[in-house]
Amino acid sequence: MGSAEKKQLILNAFAMQSPSHLNPGLHRYPKDQGHKYTSLQSWIRVAQKLEAAKFHAIFFADVLGGYDVYKGPANLDPTIPAGAQFPINDPLYSIPAMAAATETIAFGVTASTTYDAPYAMARRFSTVDHLSNGRVGWNIVTSYLESAARNFGLNTQIEHDERYRIADEYLDVTYKLWEGSWRDGAVYKGDDRDGVKGYADPKAVRQIHHKGKYFNVPGPHLCEPSPQRTPFLLQAGTSSAGKAFAAKHAEAIFLNGQTPELVRPSVDSVREQAKALGRDPAGIKIVAGVLVIVAETDEAAHAKFEEYARYGDREGALALFGGWSGYDLSTYDDEQDFRFVEQPAVRSMVNHWASTVPGMEGKKWNKRTIADYLIMGGNGCKIIGGPKTVADELERWVEVADVDGFNLSYASIPETFDDIIQYLVPELQARGIFHTDYAVKGGTMRENMTEQKGQTRLPESHPGAKYFWREGEEVPKYAESQ
Repeated sequence: MGSAEKKQLILNAFAMQSPSHLNPGLHRYPKDQGHKYTSLQSWIRVAQKLEAAKFHAIFFADVLGGYDVYKGPANLDPTIPAGAQFPINDPLYSIPAMAAATETIAFGVTASTTYDAPYAMARRFSTVDHLSNGRVGWNIVTSYLESAARNFGLNTQIEHDERYRIADEYLDVTYKLWEGSWRDGAVYKGDDRDGVKGYADPKAVRQIHHKGKYFNVPGPHLCEPSPQRTPFLLQAGTSSAGKAFAAKHAEAIFLNGQTPELVRPSVDSVREQAKALGRDPAGIKIVAGVLVIVAETDEAAHAKFEEYARYGDREGALALFGGWSGYDLSTYDDEQDFRFVEQPAVRSMVNHWASTVPGMEGKKWNKRTIADYLIMGGNGCKIIGGPKTVADELERWVEVADVDGFNLSYASIPETFDDIIQYLVPELQARGIFHTDYAVKGGTMRENMTEQKGQTRLPESHPGAKYFWREGEEVPKYAESQ
């Protein structure tokens, strides 16, 4: 395959506005700037650095509660010293400032369909899409922490698949607000603004009259149409319900896995489901979560990884496990091998790791092994080595798993990204698999993620496109039959 035909990688920085993201305790590493997560200037510097290296986006994870299962119930004592995704700020508020200090890099922001009203969510994303000139994406989540459910007035979480049924209607509401409440051309611009007509045509702004099982939203949308109208849509569901939701709605899907061979079936499944829904399966970008530790040589990279590991907080790692799985490992003996415990969900998870994590074959998976494994990069793949070693493995992921790019997490911020920019990006560019400039300089997130100039709106094959209110229509087509 010639270099001109090689798939161009999407590279995103995977971050969280918290002292530690997937690196509990690493805020203690002397060069780490995790403790500056409240500093707007610190985030602006990270955004500018990543934009200079031509990263597509910064993808901000978020949670709405603390990891309080381990040594619980409702106990944050192991979580707090580790800074393990606690305390945590809402990432959306920093995006306009980062956008003002940059030109093209985009920003994916996690927000939940379970604990926020769609009318309010639509307004917030339209506002930030305006202020960023179309450079915002929404990572749609349904939330998974019991602590969040309790703090939003519930006794326990809404059942998993029911959360996705709610999310599906939620998206219908937001599509109607973003795409079907203001007609194309409703706002008088340029030559049309004659001082007589007023700001916008009142006949081109309509109530959406949404009445559903979960939501009643009359509308209209409070904001005039933003550059993308609907923000670029990202999703990271791994369950059957999550994958079905992603196949219907997502423009980019975030997957985690230890090896590309194990990730490929999920990629194929999502693309097949999308095709069955009439969408272009190749148009959905699949992005794998990876921790890359790169240095000038393989030896230097492994030495750096070992140095980072000295600062990791094992109790914080087990707290993360508790939040992700819902299981409290403190109730087991320290030397218990979790490959053989009676609890099937824990046994299945740990056996999966035991059989797939490189270098861990035959090792006893007790609490310390699990903590050591989760200390950096969460339960995703870790690639450690010099530029050639890392680039070879990323290329193998693209070839074997059919992914389109990577969400790169960090052990230390910004040092991990600095190393990637210094050592890895030039190697990827030399191989012709990562761009040397953005496809659309100053363009929207959708344009640069799809590399299609002018593609600011949802593609026609996307289910949200049926809500478009086009010029010349008295009402949107979907509303004619209602």
